[in-house]
Amino acid sequence: MSDAPEDKLLAGPADLEPFAREARRLDDAVSRRIDADPENVERGLAQLVLTIVELLRQLMERQAIRRVEAGGLDDETVERLGRTLMALEQRMDELKRVFGLRDEDLNLDLGPLGRLL
Repeated sequence: MSDAPEDKLLAGPADLEPFAREARRLDDAVSRRIDADPENVERGLAQLVLTIVELLRQLMERQAIRRVEAGGLDDETVERLGRTLMALEQRMDELKRVFGLRDEDLNLDLGPLGRLL
């Protein structure tokens, strides 16, 4: 088996050039998207975590509304649920302000599935 450069895939025939161009284009796009700036990394991580927390908050709120409408909760529990959900929403607003995020930033685009929230 030969180890000559022409035996390597990277030195393949000219008909592979369109694929090589596309690979270079994708590599350039990925290089532009990856930003190792600590502030941007922190914001991106906060965006991801807050998106998950917001999704869970909305699910909990919907479940609480269903339980309240079903009439299976006493007044004290309903009041406690309301206060808890309001406090969580206020804390989310504070964290969004700290990291410079808006509601739209937490609504991830899932491609063909649509928006997350």
